[in-house]
Amino acid sequence: MDIKAIISELKFKAIRSSGSGGQHVNKVSSKIELTFDLDKSQGLSQEEKERLHIKIGKRLTKNNILILQCDESRSQVKNKELAIKRFERILKDGLKVKKKRKPTKVSKSAIKRRLDDKGKHSAKKEGRKKPDVD
Repeated sequence: MDIKAIISELKFKAIRSSGSGGQHVNKVSSKIELTFDLDKSQGLSQEEKERLHIKIGKRLTKNNILILQCDESRSQVKNKELAIKRFERILKDGLKVKKKRKPTKVSKSAIKRRLDDKGKHSAKKEGRKKPDVD
């Protein structure tokens, strides 16, 4: 994964942000929309693209384009930086390979301890019963 090449492939669009903010929000386009075309990316290998399709497939459009929006700040530049950081985190999380689980066996001492505890618990309950009058 070549992160610099991938960042150069990103497309940004400035949009007017919604919500409160008065006159400022009506005249300034501070919201950033980041788009990334996964299939046309040169910075990712085919194997990495397939892994990302599986991991972040729900976030992709029908054309395999990832769209992120950021309007947390009133500054367009800050929103662009935040969008890039969020994009990098999504990529890194999507490309992580899970470790294969090694099945382990329960130790003999753990089995013995469990059975001993069960016996003590059973004896305690047995001691609380009314005696049999036969």
